[in-house]
Amino acid sequence: MVSDTEAVRGGPDLAGLEPMERFRPRWPRMLGAALSALMIVGLAWELFDHGWAGVELAAPDSPWFYVFFALAYLSPPLFDFVIFRALWRLPFDGFGALVRKRIANDVVIGYSGDVFFYAWARARLKMVTAPFGAVKDVTILSGIAGNIVTVAMLAVALPFAFELFTPPQLRMLAWSAAVAVGISGVLLLFSRRVFSLPAPTLGWIFGVHCMRLILGSLAFGIASYFAMPLVSIKWWLFLAAGRLVVARLPLLPNKDLLFANFAIMFIGHGEALSDLVAFVATLTLFTHAVLMAAFGLPALARKE
Repeated sequence: MVSDTEAVRGGPDLAGLEPMERFRPRWPRMLGAALSALMIVGLAWELFDHGWAGVELAAPDSPWFYVFFALAYLSPPLFDFVIFRALWRLPFDGFGALVRKRIANDVVIGYSGDVFFYAWARARLKMVTAPFGAVKDVTILSGIAGNIVTVAMLAVALPFAFELFTPPQLRMLAWSAAVAVGISGVLLLFSRRVFSLPAPTLGWIFGVHCMRLILGSLAFGIASYFAMPLVSIKWWLFLAAGRLVVARLPLLPNKDLLFANFAIMFIGHGEALSDLVAFVATLTLFTHAVLMAAFGLPALARKE
């Protein structure tokens, strides 16, 4: 029986809570470590398999190319940080976990980065007690925003390039757009059962994702212009929208090759453009490797 003095002081209750930290589940840390290892293996595979092909190519001379490339590259973790900072008051060291989330989605498998980030947040129970609902909602809204922005860009861009596609390619684009809209529609139809956060918060997160997609595409188009300034910037912005369409739509095989052919058909400069595409792909892989070392190794040292 607890005495009145102990109940007021709260000593036994607080003391009883302290040992529980020792019994936190270990699977989030194990899952995060496994996904980190997969990121490293994926990066090594990409770099040594075909990523080195772009290293020998001449790099763009303008420093503005690298400024806008960095903005395009960092837009996903930056905007994710804005979201989770508002939801959880995510500490600034969480930005490193969001960078690793972006890398995992690129080099391991789609949405593996979201699983990694959930495991990272789950292992930090002092920060947030129930991260699954928020991570789930943010991930789903990212997909819906990507689908809607992609289809909107496709609707704007396709009339200018209708004659450049064969009938089978047009049918594939139509089916891809239908699948993207259909998936988004089903999720929105059952939104009350799918989402955990309140509607105003969901609307704000959706708007942040749309802004990320638009500004990221804009930064990529401007970076490409500084790499090849002989091509009008309006064409690069148009191709940046096309790049988002090709990357986001389902049912499209060989997306990188399709985008390269799409770009060459529009602006010509076949060899120069192929070199630029190869260089950007290689630069992206090297950036992955550098940031993985910068954020991943300290986390391993801290046993995160």
